[in-house]
Amino acid sequence: MEVSPMTNKRTVEERIVESGVIAVMRGISAERIVPVARALHEGGVDALEITADEPHARDKIAAVDRELADPDVVVGAGTVLDAATAESVIDAGATFVVSPHVDREIIRTCNRHNVLASPGVMTPTEAVTALEAGADILKMFPAATVGPDHIGALKGPLGNVEIIPTGGVAADNVADYFEAGALAVGAGSALIDYDAIADDDMDGVREHAESFVEAVEDARSE
Repeated sequence: MEVSPMTNKRTVEERIVESGVIAVMRGISAERIVPVARALHEGGVDALEITADEPHARDKIAAVDRELADPDVVVGAGTVLDAATAESVIDAGATFVVSPHVDREIIRTCNRHNVLASPGVMTPTEAVTALEAGADILKMFPAATVGPDHIGALKGPLGNVEIIPTGGVAADNVADYFEAGALAVGAGSALIDYDAIADDDMDGVREHAESFVEAVEDARSE
């Protein structure tokens, strides 16, 4: 399935920026993926990343994309490790592809389908390699290893590159990442209440997301 011209990578990027946070949805069953996605969206999250390294990832992406059917929501795939997986998740409806590493073939595949590519980087060499391959946004991962100051360390020699820190970003430190120049942030358990999911408490999922989104909004208004 080709991405609609109306949902091109620039539009997807704009929606990620507006949301301010990408929810990294890992380990959520096929039965609960849509209710959880809906609860996160109701909590203020418009960018949903479903990890590709688990069973039924294609079906989950397709189901969330189909059932939410909201023009403000963008559904992507995370933990994409190779070009074949990128092709698969794009075919299922993913409008952005996130990987923990730099793989030129993944980036080329995304560009061929007009899908936003966000490879994971840590060093300037990795960042330059990703940008030269055509990446759109750099995922700084794992962010907790290097902290917010690493964003500036990358931006210094590379200019105004777009960076989304992921891995260790929480409500109590998100302001530091935005102050350092983050475009948005990626978050998993800090944003998604897995205890509430286990209890089938979608109100709890929504409220937990609302709390994180409020922290993001406060950080960006400073």
